[in-house]
Amino acid sequence: MSFKPLEIDYLKSADLGRLATIAPDGTLQNSPVGFTYNEALGTIDVVGYRMSKSRKFRNLATNNTVAFVVDDIASRSPWRVRCLEIRGTAEQAEAQTDDGIDAAIIRITPKRIISFGIGDTDTEPHDLVPDSRDVPTTSN
Repeated sequence: MSFKPLEIDYLKSADLGRLATIAPDGTLQNSPVGFTYNEALGTIDVVGYRMSKSRKFRNLATNNTVAFVVDDIASRSPWRVRCLEIRGTAEQAEAQTDDGIDAAIIRITPKRIISFGIGDTDTEPHDLVPDSRDVPTTSN
């Protein structure tokens, strides 16, 4: 499993993330997106209206490297932020929908996960250390 249980809980509690893709000319695009954690595949599935027509979806045709971030401010006093960054590859895929959202989705497969401040409420905020790790790949 690539995600730790607390990270999965964090993903499931979030409503919005940010997806960075690379355009054909090499420029970066960063977009706020809706998403779900796909427990069966261990992926992040990015969903949205007219997804198949979006720039981020089309960008994947030339470069499938992506970064995805979910973050929030857990407390302002003391200042405590939480963040989960997922670096990996993405593919254009389809999923069944029944709410008018485009069947086209972006499916992100993690290669590196960077977690910060998730589930650790005992450590002083400025003493928190990121949990950075590569995700083992499976070979067929």
